[in-house]
Amino acid sequence: MAAPYKLRCQIPGHEKDVRAVAAAIFPEQGIISGSRDCTAKVWVPNEKNPGYHEGHVISGHSNFVAAVCVMPPDDKHPYGLIYTGSNDHNILAFTLDSPQPIYKLTGHTNTVCTLAVGKFGTLLSGSWDKTAKVWLGNKTVMTLEGHEAAIWGVAIMPEQGLMLTGSADKTIKLWKAGKCQNTFTGHEDCVRDVAVTQGLEFLSCSNDTTIRRWLISGECIAVYYGHTNFVYSIAVLPNGQDFVSSGEDRTLRVWIDGECKQTIPHPTMSIWCVCVLQSGDIVTGSSDGVLRVFTCNQEMYASVEEQQAFEDDVATAEVPTQVGDINISELPGPEALLNPGLKDGQTKMVRTDKGKVELYHWDAGESQWKKIGDVVGSGAAQKTPGKTLYEGLEYDYVFTVDIQEGKPPLKLPYNITEDPWFAAQKFLEKNELSQMFLDQVANFIVENTKGVVLGQPQAGYNDPFTGGNRYIPGQSNSFGTGGTDPFTGSGRYVPSVTQAPSGGGDGLDPFTGSSSYHSSNSAERLNTTVGSKFFPQKSLLTFDTANPTQIIGKLKEFNEKVGPGMCIEGNRLTDLESVIKGKKLTPEQLNTLTSVLSWPNEYVFPALDVLRLCLRSPDANETLCRDNRILHTLLKHLSADSPPQCQMLSLRGLCNMSFQPAGQKLCGDSLESVLSKALSCRASRNKNVQVALATLFLNYSVLLGSGSDLDGVSVCLSGALSVLQEELDPEALFRLLVCVGTLIKTDIAVKVMALSLGVTDILGEMTGISEPKKVADCLEELLINLR
Repeated sequence: MAAPYKLRCQIPGHEKDVRAVAAAIFPEQGIISGSRDCTAKVWVPNEKNPGYHEGHVISGHSNFVAAVCVMPPDDKHPYGLIYTGSNDHNILAFTLDSPQPIYKLTGHTNTVCTLAVGKFGTLLSGSWDKTAKVWLGNKTVMTLEGHEAAIWGVAIMPEQGLMLTGSADKTIKLWKAGKCQNTFTGHEDCVRDVAVTQGLEFLSCSNDTTIRRWLISGECIAVYYGHTNFVYSIAVLPNGQDFVSSGEDRTLRVWIDGECKQTIPHPTMSIWCVCVLQSGDIVTGSSDGVLRVFTCNQEMYASVEEQQAFEDDVATAEVPTQVGDINISELPGPEALLNPGLKDGQTKMVRTDKGKVELYHWDAGESQWKKIGDVVGSGAAQKTPGKTLYEGLEYDYVFTVDIQEGKPPLKLPYNITEDPWFAAQKFLEKNELSQMFLDQVANFIVENTKGVVLGQPQAGYNDPFTGGNRYIPGQSNSFGTGGTDPFTGSGRYVPSVTQAPSGGGDGLDPFTGSSSYHSSNSAERLNTTVGSKFFPQKSLLTFDTANPTQIIGKLKEFNEKVGPGMCIEGNRLTDLESVIKGKKLTPEQLNTLTSVLSWPNEYVFPALDVLRLCLRSPDANETLCRDNRILHTLLKHLSADSPPQCQMLSLRGLCNMSFQPAGQKLCGDSLESVLSKALSCRASRNKNVQVALATLFLNYSVLLGSGSDLDGVSVCLSGALSVLQEELDPEALFRLLVCVGTLIKTDIAVKVMALSLGVTDILGEMTGISEPKKVADCLEELLINLR
């Protein structure tokens, strides 16, 4: 670092905390800020001095702005877009010339507190609702689920097609095409932010006061110590390796070559956010509503008078701490400041001649101790000895709050290591109170805990996120029965098998033997003529093959095993043979079918086969699809722990359902729930399950062929891509490739969506495939279409 960072300017203007900052693309070296005053602002650098002035005010949120980011320009928006995430659960999109949003993104059910942008207009959001969402334009493409607590930080590694989420559950997750690839553990408290460096590495910061550097393979290759309290935000410097961080210890820290080279204290308690401009200047947003810009360009330093005023503000700031727990007489006097500090940013409390306590920190760049505040006691808010037990957990405070006259008071538990607004949000949700009370409750907490440092050592503390073993900032850190198997024995029932579309080489269904029945129905085949155009696929595929005698025989066999209360009269089972052959479904047959479909999992699969065949018939399809009951029956058997034959036949039933108008409407209306449930089977290694699952996605791609339902297209596309990453039978692989090709033919936006989801990387791993030839040819054509 050639020159130290020093103050360039301070930017007042927000009425409340600045919770988010980002570097603007336009104007050059501009800044975007978001605040608890419900606005975001664009700040423009002055031409004749190092300061900034307000260039644009953005409003539209009904609650505080918790995140901001900037989308690069495109043909439609030549100056890019500004996105803001808010406690009102929404994301708003703005242009530089629009104070009101041009559109709103809805879908999160709690505060949107972090945003990141990727290639092709992709936006990634993280929320207190424990999910992250991927957006393209004004549509949700994917929802990333798996964290057990709020997601505080997100980042995108665009070149690799990877996404990162950091959570209050103390973990970081790595995602690709909507699937979690890796979970990183090591932090001992909430992860507050993540940032991508050069190469295949990234950084994370945490309430445990540390910063960690990770490889995407999962290894933590460095842990950085220096902060003495929560680390809220982290940003990478222009060289792609060094970084800056900010937190609850009132400091901005500059890390060069893995060491804290500079510590810059602020005259305010919480430095919520930090970003780095293209020039290398650093911007912080703080709890006093002020943005501060620091530069190492000596020509842009603030005047000597402004620098001195800033240092005076820092020196006279009151630093809350629990003086009641400190024996002031044992603190060193001013003579302790004659000894040099051990590292930059080291803090020391010193007792003055007047019995006051002052806080100093070591400035390694200037080799001197600098006063950063007067330590004040807790006054009227003295913490009572010990903890207060509330609903099985220990808290530093349990306040009694009167919300409404005539109603019983409510209990508000609070630990001093929590963000007051986050604690207030949990209190409102638990008691089903209006969001209008959020600031009022949070300010109540702040007012009634003045003088208490977030993160002071508290013996036996139970953080609601981390439990009793959490790291406490400020303390030292260390690092069968008999009988024939009904699925494999000689008398087993054999569900129908789809013959490989290539016309040869298909393996035996694992539920079948030499007497199995095979499909020769052309409706189950795809046109695989060499040199043909593979997509868009125009026709739906069905599973039509059946052996009625064998199905009825297996129903009668299981009828003797299901036990009292489930048995069906034998002639009623025999009567089902006519509907298997496509005859009209009578009310009596419907009652019989409904009864056998309620059999236990180990006996129900021949009934599912009957249902699958009934759904081919227009009359039966219309009768069965009048309500959602049959759909729910099929979806029930798609769980990961269902027997493979139940999964297969349910998936085939869904494919057949969509072939007739009534079932097609039901499948279309339930697209998201059907495909979400179907993805429970994606890890199956059973060939027939894989082919049925791929066929279901392919049929949906045909139904979505008009391209009018972009939400449905995004669900189908992201699901198909996630299945493509599994180890697949060639026929299943082929059908999924045709599905993807059919979808990208619907609209240019879908092609962009596929690229943003990393489709080229997913397909690139398959480029060595040469057999079957139809798979290789289809893959080649798909890659050409994606260029």
